[in-house]
Amino acid sequence: MGVTICFINLTANPRRLAAIFVCCLTFLLSPPLTIAQQFPGPQPPPPPPPPSDYKIEVNVNSVLVPVVVRDARGHAVGNLKKEDFQLFDQDKPRQISGFTIQQRAAAEGDAPPAAPAAPATDAPVPSAPQPPAPPERFIIFLFDDMHLSASDLSLVQKAASKMLAESLADSDRASVISIFGRADSGVTNDRAKLEDAIAKLQLRNPYRHTGQECPDVDLYHADRIENRNDRAALEVAIEDALVCAHLDPIMRNVAEAMAHQEARTTLSMGEQDVRITLIFIRELVRKMAGLPGQRTLILISPGFFTVTPEALALQSQVIEMAARSNVTISTMDARGLYTTGLDATQEALGPARETRLKAQSHVESMERTEDVMADIADATGGTFIHNSNDLEGGLKRLAAAPEYVYLLEFSLNNVKLDGAYHRLKVKVDRDDLKLQARRGYFAPRPQKGK
Repeated sequence: MGVTICFINLTANPRRLAAIFVCCLTFLLSPPLTIAQQFPGPQPPPPPPPPSDYKIEVNVNSVLVPVVVRDARGHAVGNLKKEDFQLFDQDKPRQISGFTIQQRAAAEGDAPPAAPAAPATDAPVPSAPQPPAPPERFIIFLFDDMHLSASDLSLVQKAASKMLAESLADSDRASVISIFGRADSGVTNDRAKLEDAIAKLQLRNPYRHTGQECPDVDLYHADRIENRNDRAALEVAIEDALVCAHLDPIMRNVAEAMAHQEARTTLSMGEQDVRITLIFIRELVRKMAGLPGQRTLILISPGFFTVTPEALALQSQVIEMAARSNVTISTMDARGLYTTGLDATQEALGPARETRLKAQSHVESMERTEDVMADIADATGGTFIHNSNDLEGGLKRLAAAPEYVYLLEFSLNNVKLDGAYHRLKVKVDRDDLKLQARRGYFAPRPQKGK
C-alpha cells in the first residue's frame, strides 16, 4: 500500500494554499471507499481529475429533480405517476421528459424476500458455497472540521459514538471522514475503527473566521458590504472599527477604510473556504456511486455561507451529482439548540455597538449559514435536522433514507445558456401531500468558440 504525504505551508498565500489542499484531497478521498471494491456491484468511478481540471462547467443537456412525497403521517408515497407532477422553471411549465421511481429503503410493512425453494428431488444436493450478501446500507458520516467549533465538535463526537454503538446493523457499512483533517476509518462495519476515527477528529481550517478580527466582519456581512453596497452593514462595521481600534470618532474615514479592507479579506478567504468544502463533498458523492445498495451521506456541520456565483454553482453540482449517483444527503446543524442573540464576546463595548441593527444582522448571518444544509438535503431526498439538542436522536433519523424518491428530468434544449440561476418548483394536485424537491439549478454557459 502506497503512502501519500502532503506538506502544507499554512503561511503560504491563501489561494496557493487552496490549490495545494485540493491536490491533497484528491488523494485523501481515495482510501475510504476502496473497500467497496470487495463487494459485488459496479466499480467505483475513476479518480478525480487534478486541481487544474476543477472548473465550473455543466456538460449535460438535462436537469434531474429528485422529489420526495410524503403523506400526512410523514410516510413517503411511492405510487404516483408522471402525469401527477407539474414542474416549473422560473414559474414557466416544463415538460417532464424522464420519470423514474427509486426505492432507496424498504417500505414500512415490507416483508423480507423469501428464500428460493429447494429443488424437488430425493437425491442429496451438494451445498455450493454462497458468496457473501452485499451490504444493505452504506452510511458515510462527513464531519465538517472546517467550520465546527471546539464545543460543538465535542458534543457531536459523543453523540455519534453512542449512535454507532446502538444503531448500526451488522449488514451496514459505514465510514467516518472529515474534510480537512486526518480522520478516516475506511468503509467498515467495525465499530471500534469508526469510534477511533471519531475520537481523532480535530479542527483544521486556515480560512476560519475567528471573530477576533478588527473590525469583526463575517462572510455574510462582507458580501453585504462589498457586493451589495449595503450601507447599514457598512455602518455596523465602521462602528466596530472605531471601538476595537480605539479610534477617535473624527477618524471615521479611517474606520471605514478598515471596514472595507477587512470585508475584502473575508470575502477572499471565504471563497476559498467554501470552494474547498463543496468540491470535497461533490467528489465524495461521485465516488459513492460505485457502492452497491442504499447510499447515504450524512453531513454534520454548523453550515457555511454560500454567496458567490461559483459557490452556488458548486452547490448545484453537488445536488446534480447526488441525483445521478443515487445518493441521499442528509444534514445536521451541529450547533444544536442555539440562540441567535449576541454572546458575551459579541456584546456591545460602547453605545455605538448596542444597536438593534447589529443584533438583527447577527440573527440573519446565523440563519443564512443553514441555507446550504437545507437546500442540499431537500434536493437529494434527505432530512435536515436543526435547532435541536438531541444530536444522537437526530443522527439516528438521518441514517434512514426515504423509501421512495421520484427523479423528474427535463431537457435544457430551450433554456437560455447564460449561466443564470433558475428557480424550480414542483407541484402535485393533492392537498394532503407534502413535497420535498430540488429548489433550483444553474443554466450552463455557452462554450467558447460556439
